[in-house]
This record gives sequence, C-alpha cells and structure tokens, in this order.
Amino acid sequence: MLCVDTHCHVQMKQFDNDRSEVLARAREHLQWLVVVGDDLEGSRAACMLTGDRVYAAVGYHPYNATQWREHGDERLRELAERPTVVAIGEIGLDYFNEYAPRAVQKPGFEQQLVLAAELQLPAVIHCREAEEDTIAILRAHAPYPQPCVMHCFGGDASFAAQCSELGCYISFAGNVTYPKAEKLREAARVVPTDRLLVETDAPYLAPQCRRGKRCEPADARHTLSFLAELKDMDQDELGLQIIMNAEAAFNISLQIS
Repeated sequence: MLCVDTHCHVQMKQFDNDRSEVLARAREHLQWLVVVGDDLEGSRAACMLTGDRVYAAVGYHPYNATQWREHGDERLRELAERPTVVAIGEIGLDYFNEYAPRAVQKPGFEQQLVLAAELQLPAVIHCREAEEDTIAILRAHAPYPQPCVMHCFGGDASFAAQCSELGCYISFAGNVTYPKAEKLREAARVVPTDRLLVETDAPYLAPQCRRGKRCEPADARHTLSFLAELKDMDQDELGLQIIMNAEAAFNISLQIS
C-alpha cells in the first residue's frame, strides 16, 4: 500500500518499551513519516529519531505557549535548521483545553508562523474550537512560502473550505472513521483530493478497527483505506495522490518503488 503518516508522536513515553519495533512496522507499511514536537524537549526528542525515512517537525503546541513566551525562538530555530526537520509544528490555538491563556496562545502562534515563513518551512497547525481566530491569523499572515497543514482536522465542511481557499492541506486522523464522526466525513468529502493528507496523531486516535488500542504510525493505512472508500477512489490511487500532496507540503522527495 502507498501511504505516509504526516503526523505522529512516537517520541512520547507511550512508545518507550517498543519504539524500535513501532518504527520498523512503520517503515514496512509507509513510505515515510513525520515525528512532531509539542515543546522544546519533545521537539529535540523528535529530531533524535530522524533518519531512514523519518523526519521531524519542531514547535510549541498551544498547550505549551507559556513555554514559548519564556524561551523565545532561538533554541527552536536551531532545531528547525537541521536538514531532517521539515516543518514548524505543531502550533496553533486550543480553546477547548485552555492550558495557556488565549492572550498567550495567539502571539505564540503568530510568532511561530513568522519563524516558519523565515525558514521557508510549512506550519503544522492545531486548531480546536478556535476556528474563527485561526482563520483570521492565517489570513493576516498569508501568503506563505510553504503551505500550512491543518493537522488532525476537527472542523466542519465550511471550515475545511476556508482552509482550502487559503492553500492549506487538510490532514485527517483515525477519528474520521468513528461512527459518530459524520461532521468530519462531510468535511473530508469536500476537501479536494490534491489538498488531502493522512496522519495518525499516534499514540492518540486509533482508527475504528483498532479503537481502544494505542495508535501507531502504521495505522495510517487504515485511515487511508477508509478515506478511499468515502471518496469512491481506488486505495492506491488515493495513496499516491496523498504522497504527492505530502511531498509538496513538506518538500520531501523519495523514489516510490
């Protein structure tokens, strides 16, 4: 199967006992994957895993926006300039769990968007119950030298259309397969295939066929299979399109065998 995982967190403690085996399964089933940080420590750990078709994204999650304010961007910039780092992320806004105040989240998001633009890297964006402010900030900072990626998309079809109009890629995780996730399926139906991405967000959000278990990067193939059926497409045809999308989004180019 042709598949990638554009967003996972295999540096997290949930993989401490079998990380090597998880990465081996990922390499067996995927063309490549991106390990994503959510603070400086997590970003460093992501970078330590890169190599052999494993890439990293570095950034401060909105939960950790206070850390961004305290530390600034220099140490993050040093990580981001490594050759195996392909994005700034995950960054964004989260008004569902306000672990950092909105007044801190917003400038942290904007400043990391500026860093992404300066380094000509895509921004991987977390948005939860913050659609209006996310779109306003993205519009204020457009255009981008590299596209933005809406990670683990959780909005409706209207928000998906707005993101697509801004040139964003829309990435779906295993929760699109859940029986009650019709809103997400409606969004996936309207996303143009040339803007579609697949991810796991591992260890979270295992697809329905593995629900209740720890998610891992190889599970991206189950979400891909679901999206192909949803869009009435051949699985390998959609997989190849998503790989092309992901290569364009993250500026990665590998020979597909």
